[in-house]
Amino acid sequence: MGRRKRTVGLDIGSGLIKLVVIDHSKGEPELVKVAITPVLADAIVEGEVMDPGIVADAIRGLFVTGGVKQKQVVAAVGGRDVIVKKIQMDRMKETDAREVIRWEAEQHVPFDMENVELDFQILDPDGEGLQMSVLLVAAKRELVENKVTLLTDAGLVAEVVDVDAFALHNAFELNHPDAMRGMVGLLNIGHEVTNINILEDGIPVLTRDLAIGTRRFREDLQRERGMTAEDAEKLLQSFERSSALDPYVESRGEEMAVGIERAAAFLQTSSRGGAAMAKVYTSGGGSRIPGLPEVLAERLGVPVERANPIQNLKVREGVFETLAVDEVVPLLMLPVGLALRAA
Repeated sequence: MGRRKRTVGLDIGSGLIKLVVIDHSKGEPELVKVAITPVLADAIVEGEVMDPGIVADAIRGLFVTGGVKQKQVVAAVGGRDVIVKKIQMDRMKETDAREVIRWEAEQHVPFDMENVELDFQILDPDGEGLQMSVLLVAAKRELVENKVTLLTDAGLVAEVVDVDAFALHNAFELNHPDAMRGMVGLLNIGHEVTNINILEDGIPVLTRDLAIGTRRFREDLQRERGMTAEDAEKLLQSFERSSALDPYVESRGEEMAVGIERAAAFLQTSSRGGAAMAKVYTSGGGSRIPGLPEVLAERLGVPVERANPIQNLKVREGVFETLAVDEVVPLLMLPVGLALRAA
């Protein structure tokens, strides 16, 4: 059969659906297509699809306008129904570990094991000790099945169902290889949810979701400043800080910082000391909010930088011809990470 030369990454967000096509045929991955469409308000709430018909229609329309005929896609699941955890277990071969992983997982996963999809990766396969480090991933089966059903309704086939945090990590690793040492935070700020992903020497060791996204900032401005949704959105997407926006950036930035600190503190207590956070990278639509990186950097006491999903990725000429690059690129971390999976 051979490997498929192109991978379509599909990121179904609460505010926007993003599609990215990466060509793997020439040795190094090349971004060949980007398409984005808004999804009707409240059709997806906190990652949960409330109106599958509307969302499936939006996905079909996106493939048409994007001129993408391939039906096989890589999508992802995330949120509180997905557990990513680094655990220790007796050293054994991977084939033997497959036999006992469900039993091991029972000690760490707060879900009914009958209804869980499990996977794992041995992090130190060549290690010498009696124990080995394993990255355990568990997702509620219903979550995976719902995603696959939605894609089927849109006329697509789920080639791979990834985990949000891992897809972000894949895009991050390619574009920021220098950040693969020490403890680093990756903050993906979406429409409704901010995903905190903490990496230790390039390995995702903790993922957490905060119920804060660009929607909260917009609602703050509408409620307290009497702005229309459109005016609030313009302010959030401008490149200049403003006295109207700053107080909300301060208060919401504080909430995000507390979430990051709690996650880092949990890691340090659970991993016998552990390193301190060296740097935080932001991505997602919320990473463009004026003043947010500065507020986070001041509050956390570490450098905060916007991650760039196309920094080291080859981009075919004309991909961004009809798109505003500065506005679109911060949105692409997750779909690029999905499309980097050469299925």
